[in-house]
Amino acid sequence: MGEEDSEPKRSRGLCGWFLALLVLGAVAAAIAVGVKVKMDHHHHSAPKLGPAPGPPGPVVKMYGDALTLAMQFFQVQQSGKLVNNTISWRGDSALQDGSEAQLDLSKGMYDAGDHMKFGFPMAFTATVLSWTILEYGDQMQTVNQLNPAQDSLKWITDFLINAHSSADVLYIQVGDPVVDHKCWDRPEDMTEERPLTQVNTSSPGSDVAGETAAAMAAASLVFKSINSTYSSLLLQHAQELFTFADRYRGLYSESIPEVQAYYNSTSYGDDLLWAASWLYFATGNQSYFDYVTGKNGVAFANWGNPSWFTWDNKLAGTQVLLSRVSFFGGQGSSNSGNLKNYMKTAEAVMCGLLPKSPTATSSRTDSGLIWISEWNSMQYPVASALLALIYSDYMLTSQTASFSCNGDSFGPSDLRNFAISQADYVLGNNPMNLSYLVGYGDQYPQYVHHRGASIPANATTGCTNGFVWLNSSAPNPNVAFGGLVGGPFLNETYIDSRNNSMQLEPTTYNSALIVGLLSGLVTTSSVVKSFT
Repeated sequence: MGEEDSEPKRSRGLCGWFLALLVLGAVAAAIAVGVKVKMDHHHHSAPKLGPAPGPPGPVVKMYGDALTLAMQFFQVQQSGKLVNNTISWRGDSALQDGSEAQLDLSKGMYDAGDHMKFGFPMAFTATVLSWTILEYGDQMQTVNQLNPAQDSLKWITDFLINAHSSADVLYIQVGDPVVDHKCWDRPEDMTEERPLTQVNTSSPGSDVAGETAAAMAAASLVFKSINSTYSSLLLQHAQELFTFADRYRGLYSESIPEVQAYYNSTSYGDDLLWAASWLYFATGNQSYFDYVTGKNGVAFANWGNPSWFTWDNKLAGTQVLLSRVSFFGGQGSSNSGNLKNYMKTAEAVMCGLLPKSPTATSSRTDSGLIWISEWNSMQYPVASALLALIYSDYMLTSQTASFSCNGDSFGPSDLRNFAISQADYVLGNNPMNLSYLVGYGDQYPQYVHHRGASIPANATTGCTNGFVWLNSSAPNPNVAFGGLVGGPFLNETYIDSRNNSMQLEPTTYNSALIVGLLSGLVTTSSVVKSFT
């Protein structure tokens, strides 16, 4: 067959292809119209990817100011011999903590408005603060808050290192809450006994030991490039603690029933998965990846069921953290089917948060604040917004345009807008026109339930005669700068009264969450693809 014969054949082929493409195009257009109709039906346009990844952009002043303020609450809460203290009404306190066991447990942070050191929420504070620094360190640096964050983190991890006095012993509490709560005094003037509580092989606490392992593993990544010796020490403690938590399984609130009235733990599987996930990122060790994707994942991860991220439940945090591996890859992680289950559940969490999603949670106020509980209502929306923001930035950095909520498409900007709505509510865009971040804006709580803030620095009080300050009708003489108070009721009201600890008490772990949220909003930029 000659050359001239083959030419018409090819053009016929091209013509056929062209017709096929026209038909396909028409079909695609019809589908697109159908999809658009469906989208319009849900009042939702196709996701836009948003800003391209890159170095930090211009600072959003509102969030920069709020972040700088929020960071100060860690100083307000510091125990021990203070260094570079900028809070005028705070001084050295609790210098003898730990002495009954020949340990220095003077550092760490007080839990809330009281003088208790509760290891479970304190370790959670350290984990969240570490995560924030790892994801948003560049953003924090734009407003000079990276170094203060590292210092505050180390103040807690120094305590945690000393509290882990031997392989299978972890001190998880300093002070007796019953005794502590009978006093209203400044921490500088404390005279009451400060007994120690521990978990060990006969009184296990896989939850508190697991969360402490997570904190140390995450912090080891923060300090890796700054102080490699300290980083290695943290990692060694994290691995030992995880082994102890995993080998001697049990709830610390069953081993030590007294803690149930304060920080009662409802599960420990979430803490083991959270710790193993952080250890995987800190070590790159396949065994930790296999732990979370293998039989322990099956037993504890509760895939497909979205949950709230709190000091008591780390599952949603673990799902978002492990989705890093799906977005960016990771060594030894190829194609674990269960890795996809973590990511799918993280997406389900996101779908629950987005107000226009078909699976949106109804647990919110009329103004759109996520609302779950009367006690410390603010921890839920802020934690939810932080996870949404991190997930949004994973999508942006990996250039992932969208995910689906029961057939509706959403993108990173939807998640970021949700996070902004929660942050703005905290900062005063709410029916009360009140900032729930103490010291921020024109109107904020004046009667914060916090001993140190309520008693003048020059007053001399003992354990009980300080109650006159609790019951005083005058506003606090000291501002608990940067404290995130409990927050509004479901009907969005708020009663500014010092005895109203349900709404007026700031907590240290709330601070870690709001610092994380504000750090991600200070400026637009991408997250790192690898922590190391």
